[in-house]
Amino acid sequence: MDRFDDIPETVLAWHRAGKGAALATVVETWGSAPRRVGSQLAISGEGEIAGSVSGGCVEGAVVVEALDAIEDARSVKLEYGVSDGDAFAVGLACGGTIRVLVEPVGSVLPEELLADLVLAREGRVPVAYVSGPAGRRLERDGHESRFRMDRSGFDEDGETFIAIHNPPLRLIIVGAVHIAQALVPMARIAGYDPILIDPRESFGSEARFPGETVLHDWPDEGLRALGLDLRTALVLLTHDPKLDDPALIEALRSDVFYIGALGSTRTHARRVERLTGAGFSEAEIGRIHGPIGLDIGAAGPSEIAVSILAEMTRVLRKGA
Repeated sequence: MDRFDDIPETVLAWHRAGKGAALATVVETWGSAPRRVGSQLAISGEGEIAGSVSGGCVEGAVVVEALDAIEDARSVKLEYGVSDGDAFAVGLACGGTIRVLVEPVGSVLPEELLADLVLAREGRVPVAYVSGPAGRRLERDGHESRFRMDRSGFDEDGETFIAIHNPPLRLIIVGAVHIAQALVPMARIAGYDPILIDPRESFGSEARFPGETVLHDWPDEGLRALGLDLRTALVLLTHDPKLDDPALIEALRSDVFYIGALGSTRTHARRVERLTGAGFSEAEIGRIHGPIGLDIGAAGPSEIAVSILAEMTRVLRKGA
């Protein structure tokens, strides 16, 4: 599947293809900079790009500097802001300032280290890429607060940059229904890896979800096989207790950051009664967003999918 956050993977592939490559990372921002610290742009020696370090304002200038850095086998720090004539020339006139670190692969950023980073991401292992006076390395311990907040930034010394690479966001959808057909592509654009679970093969067919990962398992079995973690959102779309309840029981025992269940207020009230009878507390059941989605007056599957994704985003970024 196409991904929108595969920058390390892309830059490694370009390097191994012999094109030359560099990784540009936003290391500091001030004001209304459009991209957060840790955002990345991959640049090949042939001028190809993937990702971004701004809203399109400075990418062209960064590419030019990156091509020089690849040729000279050196890292470079770039800064663009409203007080910088070059920034005005490339369009960064919105009041923000960004600082970008450009590291050519091989000569500065070791290929082996980058490959290890890619393997960690593939295995859904949180890892920090640390770059500073002491060199470059990967660390899995000692950055718990940064992992939890998904926040890259400089260490206390002001010279060592810590780039957080959390596992990709994952969306597990129980119920391969019409809403899911709209939600899956929206979620992928928002940076999620979507997976569908539905034991009804006629619902989760290749014709309805071409190229998608669909597990024809009972929901609780599918969730146990996939594993649940802090970077996972669970959306239940069947409003059938036989399918939803086993999945809810697994989810409420896990650390998933979002649980949403389709159904009316009355349907959710009956759901609460069943889970209470199963021994779950009010606080545990309160983790479930039901009826699912932000109340935006959504009508039809596509608008309901928008409301679900909006609610997932709010919970991810602002908490429940």
